[in-house]
Amino acid sequence: MNKFMNLIGVKARNALKIKIDTKIKNKVLNDYALLLDKEKKNILIQNKKDVNLAKKNKIKENLINRLSINPIKLKGIQVSIKKIVKLKDPVNVTLEKWRRPNGLNIKRVSVPIGVIGVIYESRPNVTSDIASLCFKSGNPVILKGGSEAINTNRILANLFRKALKKNKVNENYIQFIDSKDRKMVDIMLSKMDKFIDVIIPRGGKNLVKRVQDFSKVPIIGHLEGLCHTYIDKEAELKMATNIVYNAKLRNTSICGATETILMHEKIVKKFCNPILKKLEDNNCKIYGDNFIKKNYSGTLYPAKEKDWSTEYLTAAVSVKVVKNLKQAINHINRYGTMHTDSIVTKNKKTAAQFMTNIKSSIAMHNTSTQFADGGEFGFGGEVGISTNTLPPRGPVGLEQLVSYKYEISSQGKIRD
Repeated sequence: MNKFMNLIGVKARNALKIKIDTKIKNKVLNDYALLLDKEKKNILIQNKKDVNLAKKNKIKENLINRLSINPIKLKGIQVSIKKIVKLKDPVNVTLEKWRRPNGLNIKRVSVPIGVIGVIYESRPNVTSDIASLCFKSGNPVILKGGSEAINTNRILANLFRKALKKNKVNENYIQFIDSKDRKMVDIMLSKMDKFIDVIIPRGGKNLVKRVQDFSKVPIIGHLEGLCHTYIDKEAELKMATNIVYNAKLRNTSICGATETILMHEKIVKKFCNPILKKLEDNNCKIYGDNFIKKNYSGTLYPAKEKDWSTEYLTAAVSVKVVKNLKQAINHINRYGTMHTDSIVTKNKKTAAQFMTNIKSSIAMHNTSTQFADGGEFGFGGEVGISTNTLPPRGPVGLEQLVSYKYEISSQGKIRD
């Protein structure tokens, strides 16, 4: 098994040595999008196998939703690839240049990060998104998807390799570990630091925690998406209602879904019933503190300490009343996961204070947290959302998948 994984590592390093022209990159990506359309029937058949097995194994409904692909989702995958084609190649770009008094001409130039290892669960679209983004940014990628999506991931990865082969590009720019054996993950994390430059985990808390605990390779990733929406005393009711409903219920299984609503005490009597009733009427379970309990006329479950640090990933939300902006900021910085947090207010100064002082990688004003997505940011897609304090932070798209180096030239200068 070690030999097999080492061979994958060697192939990836060899692929990294090959520099590919932007026109060829875009041709590969366009061919891949066409293959996804041509092989649509086969992709849906393979996905059905995964979904049926997941149901048989009694996997949670929200995970099955993530796993499922239908013609609309497949069209969305193709659209993402075509958006990446249109984006500027981020490699070999002069980011900055200057001339020093000592005669040195200095340039800072973008370069690929290197070989990227991605460990992910459930979502098969991650296979196509990451393969496309890594390829365009010049980074060979080793993909280890979850066993629950192995049939779908296999066909999506093989079709990318087919597009590479058609354009006479090293197929090993994209390698998929076609195995359900979890030991493969352990080897990637602990024994492939000579081959892999960075690991990106995409999945639930347990997977990301395992990666963080055992990886000898640097990591870009987030542990959880515990997002907040704070409704300020100067919020507008209709806007707050629409934002909260969308932030919580548009898609409950994504990491950008709001999990805790904070309300300023001065607007609770007017705001809590219309906002929370709309959620409850759409089958959302509400956990609230004592202040909410006194003011909400619907069904409420008492919030416990653990609710403030729970990522529900389903139709459930915790609601807390705060005395002021400072208390809201303190709550988010204590219980949040530096993912995405939003304030609803008409007061621009209050919004600026909120966005400056929360630790989140994505801070929002009068906006649904569900916009925490690389595609929505104009990145064409994302390999994940990073909550690391060090860069990259937030959605990791094309421009975040490059590093840089300094190129120095002179007219024979020597140092005194």
